[in-house]
Amino acid sequence: MKKHEVCFRAAVLLLAFSLGIARNAAAGNGEQQVCDVRADYALGVENYSEAIRLHSEVVREHPDDALAHYHLGFAQGMMGNRTAEVREYQRASALGLRNWDLFLNLGLAQLGNGDVDAATDSLRQAVFLGENHSESHFNLALVYERRGLHADAEREMLASLQLNPGQPDAQNALGVIYAQEGKTVSASLVWRELVREVPDYQPARTNLALLGKPD
Repeated sequence: MKKHEVCFRAAVLLLAFSLGIARNAAAGNGEQQVCDVRADYALGVENYSEAIRLHSEVVREHPDDALAHYHLGFAQGMMGNRTAEVREYQRASALGLRNWDLFLNLGLAQLGNGDVDAATDSLRQAVFLGENHSESHFNLALVYERRGLHADAEREMLASLQLNPGQPDAQNALGVIYAQEGKTVSASLVWRELVREVPDYQPARTNLALLGKPD
């Protein structure tokens, strides 16, 4: 493998993950959305410290309230308390909550903790439960890419774009995946189309230049 090819692959990998596998879904997108009016109001207005305090009270009084555990975990995560976030998501899951966004956020938190295997399992569950949500496919694709499972990554990124075509980050990441599969013509076509559609999207221009095919 030539040196410039090594540099290109490293660069596009950085570009792919500068997308930040962090498309958190707002907690409570399932059929039952409210576990406690005051606690969920605090969550809704992004007063996360108050949301943690109030949801902690709810789960003390109602330890089997799966939605309250989920909301508490979400608030903990927004405050950077990732260990507590994962713990509460897992409690919500153990209590039977099956919201697709619960598993999306659990997977993202686990990924942030460096647990790629657990994150992969959670994001697969998010796709299974929320197959019509582009975020689930997008994040699972990036995890597959990180693991070197490029065919799986391509499939999930295409699924995400089919559900929501207007995603520059997903289009760029698809180009990255193509490049890593050796499909440089396909990668170039994706990035050129992205440059035409979103002229100010610099990562696509950078990737074309790294590929030796400036726009």
